[in-house]
Amino acid sequence: MSVIGSNAASVEFRDVTKIYPNAKVAAVDRISLTVEQGKLVTLLGPSGCGKTTTLRMIAGLEMVSSGQILIGGEDVTKLPATDRDVSMVFQSYALFPHMSVRENVEYGLKFSGYPKKEVGERAMAGLQLVGLQDFGARLPSQLSGGQQQRVAVARALVLEPQVLLFDEPLSNLDAKLRRQVREDIRDIQTKLGLTVVYVTHDQEEALAVSDRIIVMNNAVIAQEGTPRDLYDAPINGFVADFIGEANLLDCEIESVADERATTVLGPVRLELPSRGMKPGPARLAIRPGRLELVKAGTPNALPARLTKVTYVGRHLECFAETAIGPVFAVCNDVDAPFAAGDDIALNFPERGTVLISG
Repeated sequence: MSVIGSNAASVEFRDVTKIYPNAKVAAVDRISLTVEQGKLVTLLGPSGCGKTTTLRMIAGLEMVSSGQILIGGEDVTKLPATDRDVSMVFQSYALFPHMSVRENVEYGLKFSGYPKKEVGERAMAGLQLVGLQDFGARLPSQLSGGQQQRVAVARALVLEPQVLLFDEPLSNLDAKLRRQVREDIRDIQTKLGLTVVYVTHDQEEALAVSDRIIVMNNAVIAQEGTPRDLYDAPINGFVADFIGEANLLDCEIESVADERATTVLGPVRLELPSRGMKPGPARLAIRPGRLELVKAGTPNALPARLTKVTYVGRHLECFAETAIGPVFAVCNDVDAPFAAGDDIALNFPERGTVLISG
């Protein structure tokens, strides 16, 4: 049985702002959020949106300009990093090159006052959790990038922090290794019931590992929810386009009744959830994989002409011109008889077609 348990705690931001000296705008602007105990929450957004600053404020590596941070219900706003029970895994691994793998994992334990015997037991338990129990005597330079990142995870885990922080942990790995290591991180988090705050700019990575995703843009929270919530029901054009690909199309809301919007899209009429929107000009978002390619002349479908059809193995990528602009669709039937120059029609199913603001 592993000697490593869970000391997981919640994280709460209350109206937190961070303004760097001499900066004209806030790096983080009055954000409030909650990370529930034992959950993995991802901060997702483009470079400069404030996600890494938010992570560093949890760690105590950056102090807030205003607002409060609570960990496990305790106000830690003014506590330095050394007095916060958190551990961070960096994208650079930050391993000591002259120490063995086991010595790297033991390093933090030795300074935390654990008896020598327990230091060894915890280090071995940590290496077992990440599948590196047979690599303890090796130097970091003798490991692959994925293995080095696992050592960094083990080093953080053995301290049993209240919150485990990941700052772009997979950005230095190739695509296949990223998939493997992200699954390892998710499995360990679930197994131990850890509270994890995870920063990435990779949408697929966020969708794969998260209980909840907080999308940030321009120092504020654009939207938060489960991966499915954000993918299927983005609140605006930024979220729709940032979380996977989306077609953003101008439309007109003709009328709203009982939270249903009669929507006109070129020659197509749709009945969609109104999402609080009023009659008038609007936009809708639809994922390329949700569009249905149907025969030309199909009733209540958008006429289109295919300009390009590309076979990419698992599906066809179809580019089409319509009266309301270019549209990109994905067809999962690789044997479908579509070719560039064909006249077709596009069907907009209600599931996956959403009205958005802005």
